[in-house]
Amino acid sequence: MNKKGKIYLGLAILIIVLMVLAEYTKPEKVNWFPSYAKQHKIPFGTYVFHDLLESHFGNEQLIDINQSPYEYLTYNDSISGTYVLLNNNVGLGEDELKTLLNWVDKGNTLLFASEEIPKRLQDTLQLKTSLLSNFDNMDNAFSLGLKNPQLSSDLFPLDRMDYINYLKKVDSSDVTGVAVIGAINENTQQLKEEHITTAYQSFGEGHIILCTTPQVFTNYFILKDTNKDFTAGLMSYFPPEEPILFDNHYKTGKTFYISPLYVFLNNKELKWAYYLMLLGVLLYVIFEGKRKQRPIPVIPPLKNQTLDFTRTISNMYLEQGKHKEMAHHKIQYFLNFIRTHYYLDTQTIDNQFLSQLSARSNNSLDDTKALFEWIESLNKALNVSVKELELLETKIDTFKSKNTWKATT
Repeated sequence: MNKKGKIYLGLAILIIVLMVLAEYTKPEKVNWFPSYAKQHKIPFGTYVFHDLLESHFGNEQLIDINQSPYEYLTYNDSISGTYVLLNNNVGLGEDELKTLLNWVDKGNTLLFASEEIPKRLQDTLQLKTSLLSNFDNMDNAFSLGLKNPQLSSDLFPLDRMDYINYLKKVDSSDVTGVAVIGAINENTQQLKEEHITTAYQSFGEGHIILCTTPQVFTNYFILKDTNKDFTAGLMSYFPPEEPILFDNHYKTGKTFYISPLYVFLNNKELKWAYYLMLLGVLLYVIFEGKRKQRPIPVIPPLKNQTLDFTRTISNMYLEQGKHKEMAHHKIQYFLNFIRTHYYLDTQTIDNQFLSQLSARSNNSLDDTKALFEWIESLNKALNVSVKELELLETKIDTFKSKNTWKATT
């Protein structure tokens, strides 16, 4: 290497060292990821809230649930207490929501805190949500207040809100407003209309606490000013002697990381060692990645002759007039379709079989009976004409086409 090349190499090494030092010494950015996981101490984690529950109710009374509510309550239906479902968005299925509501109906309590309330849950509780316009609120700052006069009368700041939902229709005597939006843009004046963000509603023998601002349970909110009094006010609606079932399943943040890269990328030293290794590999590929052997010839894969074979066999049957054999094969293929798609035994064709098949295939019972009567007549016939064979094909295709929730074959 000549003198000029050594100078360029030294400058390149110096630039890389300066870049590494600049990256290593710069302050770490705040992670605003909406985790809601109990072990995360980032602003939108729930480490502080979980710690408050643990200190107030005790380790024995606080139970962490790592399964879905459906799985847990199915095998622990006798347990009682308060189920805490908390995330930026809790998406419950129909069966899961039904299981939860049945459990609440037995005298238990459910805290459902989510920015979006599922439509099915709104219909069940006869509530509606609406979005509060914040076109004049460029800072996305709100304040919340507690309605109960026995609790704090202060307004509590709530910022970093892209939008905020509130309960629009609360006209039942079984529904109590717990928290409301107090002001916008740090304005201490009350809004003209009441915007309820948390409601306490009776459901059977139990209660449901519905909250559209799950951020009030995060580290960032609780540790800011006196906001812990607001969160404590919401916790005052929990039954004091009952267990707290804290959900860890519906969380945006992961409970644990399975990727080995997480260890490298979460540590500055290892992260830059990883980046330098990638840079070295890239340089090696650029300078040493020249072709050093002859091109490898492309061997085309064997052609699938199944379709051609099927056409040949079918043409042979048609030319020889073996319509009866073709109808037999078509019927056997259709019965195999029923076994593999609807999981029904086709050994015995009776009324129970026809009823189950019509329900699973989205066909009427009369159409299903008519199809199998036609199949039975072809099985008993000594000969089958071309028109009868075509009619069998049409009837089977029509039967399959009504199966809207499964792909037909």
